[in-house]
Amino acid sequence: MLSKEEKSTLRNRLFRHLDGIVTCPAAYILHDKGITEYILEKKSVSLAEITNHFNANDGYLNVALRTLCSQGWLTYHVNNTENTVQFTINETSAIAFSYFHLYKDAFSLLKFSENYSARKFEIELFEKLESLYKNYTNTFGIEVPSTSEEKEIVTQILTHIEGIIVGPTTVLLGMSGMFHQYFMQTKFSADEFHKDADNFGRLLDVLTSLGWFTKTNDSYEFTHEGLFFARRASAYGVTVSYIPTLRKLDKLVFGNPDMFRTSEIGNDEIHVDREMNVWGSGGAHTTYFKVIDEIIINLFNKPINEQPKGILDVGCGNGAFLKHLFHVIENQTKRGRMLEEYPLLLIGVDYNEAALKITRKNLVQADIWAKVIWGDIGNPKALSEDLQHKYGINLSDLLNVRTFLDHNRIWQEPAPTDNLYITNSTGAYAYRGKRLDNNLVIESLKQHFAKWKPYIHKFGLLLIELHTTKPELVAKNLGKTAATAYDATHGYSDQYIIELDEYMNALESVGLTPDNNTSKKFPNSELATVSINLFK
Repeated sequence: MLSKEEKSTLRNRLFRHLDGIVTCPAAYILHDKGITEYILEKKSVSLAEITNHFNANDGYLNVALRTLCSQGWLTYHVNNTENTVQFTINETSAIAFSYFHLYKDAFSLLKFSENYSARKFEIELFEKLESLYKNYTNTFGIEVPSTSEEKEIVTQILTHIEGIIVGPTTVLLGMSGMFHQYFMQTKFSADEFHKDADNFGRLLDVLTSLGWFTKTNDSYEFTHEGLFFARRASAYGVTVSYIPTLRKLDKLVFGNPDMFRTSEIGNDEIHVDREMNVWGSGGAHTTYFKVIDEIIINLFNKPINEQPKGILDVGCGNGAFLKHLFHVIENQTKRGRMLEEYPLLLIGVDYNEAALKITRKNLVQADIWAKVIWGDIGNPKALSEDLQHKYGINLSDLLNVRTFLDHNRIWQEPAPTDNLYITNSTGAYAYRGKRLDNNLVIESLKQHFAKWKPYIHKFGLLLIELHTTKPELVAKNLGKTAATAYDATHGYSDQYIIELDEYMNALESVGLTPDNNTSKKFPNSELATVSINLFK
């Protein structure tokens, strides 16, 4: 059994793995293009100057450079009054930059993996991974420095590379059933899991040398450390799901910023493995759903005339959240005992037609009645009119719920205002490669929620949302937050995660008031990257 301290150490390692998955490609392409050398020469240089000198897309370049800042290797200065960004070297910059060449093989593996399935064990890809692992165990032929600061930086980089080895592998095994309780509770052999037992055994040997298994003859058994990571396999899922973007980061930053929107494939989500993303986020959401459950139970235990007629979930995805909420209401509330007399209206809304089909299928299979319709989170007026015209449903009579969605709305330039708020946000935001003014990002958020205000005055808007954190704060707490991974994956994919305090200020400025009795943040500290609020 792992002690509390041992679990803390392993959790630190997991977060650093996530850091590595996004830092590796950013660090290597900036090194390879000569940008890190250029910054060292200049000592302090603006984003605009770097962009012009290297002919880059300033929005995605800003995200990549901010990633280095969050790892402590540069200092980030954003001036929202003048709409400028400045990067300044610090005492770690020269040391860290001198080791960025170590990321080359790991970035090469990310690129190589494009030709292989993320769901299957394939020998050619594994051999590439095995080669990287051997180089990693030999510290790429370098002698680990003896001085404490330099040694710490090299260890940080090596742990990042370990993240490239471990992250996709863990997700592959997790999604394919390797971490089923059967395998976690007993000894097993490679041929029980894969027909190519010899080569799959080599993969298990890699994990054995990392301390995840013990091996006796041809049998493997999970160690306590291995069980820790296996039970948290989904924690890697969301970050790993963005590898389709990360492997092409050089082209995204220095080439066509619309490359993921101009594919002949016709799939508008080739930048992310959506199935993997949903799998990963599903595992992470369990903790948040417990808080949501309390809010739902309290609301649907009120007198019937004080309850909403139902629930509307914009961005319903695969319908899992609606399904969960229905079962909570059915089994744990007074309303659940009155469903024949007072049926519960469930409305699933999504912008993606494929998601609507999946939601319909899943809710039908669960024997749950619901309306599943197309809708745009940025146009609640049209949604309200559709509900009223087609179904006679008043949007205001419903509890509106959303999970990690508003930051992923399609960018809309805010309408001009005479009193543009000067934000303190340090986020790096882009739309199709172009950097966005942070003040406009906040104003866009405010105008977005102002559109929803007329429809939520009765029962409110229940939100789970993701947030960014200042790079200097993240750098001081490496191994304690996944903020670096969140910022990078969302920044490259035109999503707008905002610091919690700026987010709350924005919503309150348009008249949306949170219920302080139900508000939660995770973690419950200045490192908070997730919030739950009921706004009215």
